[in-house]
Amino acid sequence: MLGLTTVAPTTKVRTTNSCIPNTNLLLRLNSFNHRTIISASPCSLPSSSAKYLYLLHSRCNPTKAMAAQETAAQHTAVETHSGNNLALLSLSDKKDLPLLGNGLQKLGYTIVSTGGTASALENAGLSVTKVEQLTHFPEMLDGRVKTLHPNIHGGILARRDQKHHMESLNEHGIGAFDIVVVNLYPFYDKVTSTEEIQFEDGIENIDIGGPAMIRAAAKNHKDVLVVVDSQDYPALLEFLKGNQDDQQFRRKLAWKAFQHVASYDSAVAEWLWKQTTGGKFPPSLTVPLSLKSSLRYGENPHQKAAFYVDRSLGEVNGGGIATAIQHHGKEMSYNNYLDADAAWNCVAEFRNPTCVVVKHTNPCGVASRDDILEAYRLAVKADPVSAFGGIVAFNTEVDEALAKEIREFRSPTDGETRMFYELVVAPKYSEKGLEILRGKSKTLRILEARKNEKGKLSLRQVGGGWLAQDSDDLTPEDIQFNVVSGKAPQESELRDAEFAWLCVKHVKSNAIVIAKNNCMLGMGSGQPNRRESLRIALKKAGDEVKGAALASDAFFPFAWKDAVEEACESGIGVIAEPGGSIRDGDAIDCCNKYGVSLLFTNVRHFRH
Repeated sequence: MLGLTTVAPTTKVRTTNSCIPNTNLLLRLNSFNHRTIISASPCSLPSSSAKYLYLLHSRCNPTKAMAAQETAAQHTAVETHSGNNLALLSLSDKKDLPLLGNGLQKLGYTIVSTGGTASALENAGLSVTKVEQLTHFPEMLDGRVKTLHPNIHGGILARRDQKHHMESLNEHGIGAFDIVVVNLYPFYDKVTSTEEIQFEDGIENIDIGGPAMIRAAAKNHKDVLVVVDSQDYPALLEFLKGNQDDQQFRRKLAWKAFQHVASYDSAVAEWLWKQTTGGKFPPSLTVPLSLKSSLRYGENPHQKAAFYVDRSLGEVNGGGIATAIQHHGKEMSYNNYLDADAAWNCVAEFRNPTCVVVKHTNPCGVASRDDILEAYRLAVKADPVSAFGGIVAFNTEVDEALAKEIREFRSPTDGETRMFYELVVAPKYSEKGLEILRGKSKTLRILEARKNEKGKLSLRQVGGGWLAQDSDDLTPEDIQFNVVSGKAPQESELRDAEFAWLCVKHVKSNAIVIAKNNCMLGMGSGQPNRRESLRIALKKAGDEVKGAALASDAFFPFAWKDAVEEACESGIGVIAEPGGSIRDGDAIDCCNKYGVSLLFTNVRHFRH
């Protein structure tokens, strides 16, 4: 077993070699049913230990020594493969290690392990063979080199169906591993912790030996079972109890192993790139995604779908819908995630207590008030038909009073129909508020989310590739509303323009928003021309348009007998737009003719 000679515990074996006086090596290996003791001189030792000591100390005749090694290796190889099956364990996270160790030893496996894992196994009362007893080489370079040795990797990579592979193992006295269980240094946790980490500490938490063993075992998964997740321990033990070999099980574990290493390496690469001065967009980018849930279907019932969480370092503690807690309701759908994301990103940008209602990713109602109940009523009132069956988002706690209002509020269209929503999302809920909302409907999804942090990388897929850009984080406080018309807006009109501008940022282009008194009155979205979006917004605003603010996500290409003049004629009091058209002068002249204030922001808000 392991190229070592087994003797009774009380037997004392003594060998001598006149060429190397007083040079004995004593190894003790405890297996679950016997003790193995070796006492030998270097020239008589089997396997690579003899060769190693021979190179350092031997004064023997080289020819005789080599012949002795070859004879010992041939003898050892038979013992190496006639003993118990071997399992290699090297774990940074030792969760459920006793469960695994006990299970393996009950099944007759001899456990080989590295320092910390070996100590934990011994403390749990399990027998273990330390790696250095196989490599005959101590751990070195502050632990950087432990398992990077032919006696380890040869035992992992050897193909059992290749005669010359097995002959090589026999020749060198190497045992073949059947199971490799490894997880890696906690690099991800270290570099994302709240405590600042020094660059050198980050480097030292990059695992080298672990990924090498995982990749080797995964490559040779036909013969070696590789496990990187403690959740797979029970499945592994059940598999080992069976009599039939399931290659699909092996392949799944191998896939998981390669994916685990790939995600680990992507975190290292992302972290290292941030330590350079190479800019925001690296020449190569890997995004690690972790499956959160399988969805019933995608946008439509004939499309299969799933939801993944981004495990990039830049997303750690970054908030957003992906990390929201669902307190109640049906499972989330593909479209629920899209709508919830749109609603949450919009409402989280407002400083005052605000309610946002979203339908098909467009905010159809937005209102800010000191009284959040009033804000909720006004947001629904903006477009009650669209709000029915929509998403409701708040940037304040949903307490008992607000929860009752959500539960009982009737549609403004008839004053009778109780409003129905797919989902409610807020930063927190009181205990009573959550209880009341749960009573509204068994299907109502209730999400608790954290605000999306600024400065994230925004990714969007196109056929065969991805678009990457900075997230659009600008708020009214970040820009200037420059007066370019003869008439300057009053303070209340400027506040309305800022509110409308923040709303229009979240509406699909071409986008127009009309607002007054911190309340959206109407919006037009997604039209191929801006004039049609304006007309939709004006229709929804109705008579309340008089003196209101209008915000456009992009400049107006035409003014006279077009959108600008039509807005002025409708009674709009102030217009906010980016500017930048070759006909900006026409827009200014038109607003001056009708006595409307015109503000240029120099910021466009296209949203496709």
